[in-house]
Amino acid sequence: MVLADLTAGAVEDAARRELQRPLRDVERDALAQAPATDARKALAPADRVKIIAEVKRSSPSRGRLAEIPDPALQASLYQRGGASAISVLTEERRFDGSLADLDAVVGAVSLPVLRKDFIATPYQVLEARAAGASLALLIVAGLDRQVLGELYLLIRELGMTPLVETHSAEELEIALDLGAEVIGVNARDLRTLELDRDLFGRLSDRIPSTAVKIAESAVLQPADVEHYRRAGADVVLIGEALVTGDPVTTLQSFLDAGDFPVSTGAAR
Repeated sequence: MVLADLTAGAVEDAARRELQRPLRDVERDALAQAPATDARKALAPADRVKIIAEVKRSSPSRGRLAEIPDPALQASLYQRGGASAISVLTEERRFDGSLADLDAVVGAVSLPVLRKDFIATPYQVLEARAAGASLALLIVAGLDRQVLGELYLLIRELGMTPLVETHSAEELEIALDLGAEVIGVNARDLRTLELDRDLFGRLSDRIPSTAVKIAESAVLQPADVEHYRRAGADVVLIGEALVTGDPVTTLQSFLDAGDFPVSTGAAR
């Protein structure tokens, strides 16, 4: 199972880092950070789609995508292009990311920054805040209910916003039971790597209008953003298409494709 392997690897890597940087030191650095940027406000529903632009070098499904020698520059281009938030892949083994990337991006932009990783321990959450992240990803499919709840509360206590990622109606109910205000629906099943582009549309009407609805994966062209927007997406998270093309012009074309209000018939 791909997700289980990715999560186990991320936890092992975090344990290795903890040997060099003890929990108490990371907690001290996390608590010393300036308050997190209000990601919920930055991603709030608007009359046009919003985009979380991702710094992403590789993925298990697509292999190597881009070198990205300067993640800070990449993120700065995303901000110039109109992104509402930046996502940074920090997983080392299959995505070729790092906490150094997160540090660099946080220092380069004024937007909220998401630590996108397979977070399963408090240490990883504290690392995110210590690096200045404003959001942290929690994948429902990769966590048992108790751990998910504990990490969700810790993220909130640290002043960050949890982005709770789902891939089924059952997982969405778990996210809603948590009280999640920022909910992602990932078209890619991380257990099998299969894509279901219409999954967001089937689940969107189950998400209350008080929550931010984020569509993830299967975005390669403006028509894909339009597809998600018409299905009720407030936000679309995009990685591959932005790292393999000109980030500013590509971002602007995606924003233009979703430049219309979500109608009441589009699950709001």
